[in-house]
Amino acid sequence: MTALVLRFLPVLLALGYGFLAWQMSARRLAQRLARGSAPLDDPGLLPVLDRLGAALGRGPVAVRIHASPEINGLAAPDGQVFLTEGMIALHRQGAVTAEEIASVVAHEIGHVSLGHAKRRMIDYTGQSAVRGVLGLLLGRFIPGLGPYLAQTATRLIAARTSRGAEFEADEFATALLLKAGIGAGAQISLLEKLDRSGATQQGPAWFASHPPVPQRIARIRENLTRWQG
Repeated sequence: MTALVLRFLPVLLALGYGFLAWQMSARRLAQRLARGSAPLDDPGLLPVLDRLGAALGRGPVAVRIHASPEINGLAAPDGQVFLTEGMIALHRQGAVTAEEIASVVAHEIGHVSLGHAKRRMIDYTGQSAVRGVLGLLLGRFIPGLGPYLAQTATRLIAARTSRGAEFEADEFATALLLKAGIGAGAQISLLEKLDRSGATQQGPAWFASHPPVPQRIARIRENLTRWQG
């Protein structure tokens, strides 16, 4: 029994480290968001967000504005939905519509409803274990490069998992927007606008956390054809 425990000790330690690292990261993120955010109270946006809440069969959707110039939406590990100041600024400038903002919120609600935060915690813990074990094994055969190769391998796994979650959240958002009577047109047009602006550029595709915009739009159209055909 002792020999068995010792054999798997590196894996157990890596799992424990991954779990603690995720918990600490999630706590820091929650604290940072709490300090730098305020409830959304834009009268031009609240009515369309209320339509999302009605489609979900609950009260108004609570959204907070995070003081960041980036153009983004975020589903926090505790289930809160955030939009950045950069995203809200586009609406105030007339560059995006209230319905397009609602499509971002619907996407983030999808992440929350589908349990992606919990899944990320499990994935992160597992990936930390894989990285630790691979680093030890590869380090024996390729001294100096083992940890780097292990890190690269786990980054590829994490990116692929994240892209899958984005497709799932897009699908949820499309269904919610249709039920709310908003339609998927706003979802597609916003993605097109962000893509043209360069806001969706992420570097090498294999390390990207989000699928390319043309793929996301194609998948949305496929879902619409399947549901409405």
